[in-house]
Amino acid sequence: MQLDQYISDLLYRYECVILPEFGAFLSQYQSARVHETTQAFYPPKKKLSFNSQLVDNDGLLANYIATAEMIPHEDANQKIASYVRRLWDGLHQGEGQELKNVGVFSLSVDNALQFEPSYHLNYLTSSFGLSSFTTPAVAREVYKEQVAALEEKAVIAISPERRNTGWLKYAAIALIGLSIAGAGGFKYVKDVESHNLASQEEAKELLDAKIQEATFVIDNPLPAITLELIQPQGKYHVIAGAFRMKENAQKRVAQLRAKGFKARQIGANKYGLHQVVYGSYTDAQEALKELRIIRKKDNKEAWLFVKALD
Repeated sequence: MQLDQYISDLLYRYECVILPEFGAFLSQYQSARVHETTQAFYPPKKKLSFNSQLVDNDGLLANYIATAEMIPHEDANQKIASYVRRLWDGLHQGEGQELKNVGVFSLSVDNALQFEPSYHLNYLTSSFGLSSFTTPAVAREVYKEQVAALEEKAVIAISPERRNTGWLKYAAIALIGLSIAGAGGFKYVKDVESHNLASQEEAKELLDAKIQEATFVIDNPLPAITLELIQPQGKYHVIAGAFRMKENAQKRVAQLRAKGFKARQIGANKYGLHQVVYGSYTDAQEALKELRIIRKKDNKEAWLFVKALD
């Protein structure tokens, strides 16, 4: 299987997928929209772009390949490097390089890398099954003018032969009765409102008096306890290792904290291994920066894991 399929799989789950020594595929949420000319409706989607400056290996693609093909992590990195060499060779020979369902790469006249994203797939999982459709625009102003024209032509008249004044007498009597009843009803409503307001004021005064009389005394207060908690923050995690035994994971956390890292456990992965992180970050660039420092100074096998934790 070509690596473009693995990249396509990861784009459904992550906002940034790095192809080491080549660049990063970025996805950004785009709301549903309507094309003004064609009147076509398009569902929400992930808009793809490419950044040729992000070339450092964060371990995401290699880890996915190693898991999918059940091969060592080093073999996965070699497969990525071979794939990238083929891409560059084809580009320098003037051939466009297509990554299926991802996009097409080419080189400009000044050897700048150009990317044209593919529109065959929508990588926003919440829009699965939704497709675009076209519908004619609603001509609201036309209908309004037609209704106005009909109103001008419509004439309502009462013929003298059918005029009946008998019902007017009964209507006048009913109107007088309703006026009298309305006046009495209005006075009754005002009386009820006044009574309710007085009751609320009385209840409020009693409650205030009880609160002022209350006294709370604690004879033997408990000593204050200070807890140092490391709250999970961010979905970018620099992985220090994964351990079969939870006790070993706890020891690793203690070792890293002694070195000054905000290490913690983030739970077991799908293989039942307890994962330990150096730290978690909300910003992808900050996480990649820390990953490079950690690989250089502490652990060259560290890698970046992207997942929003509960």
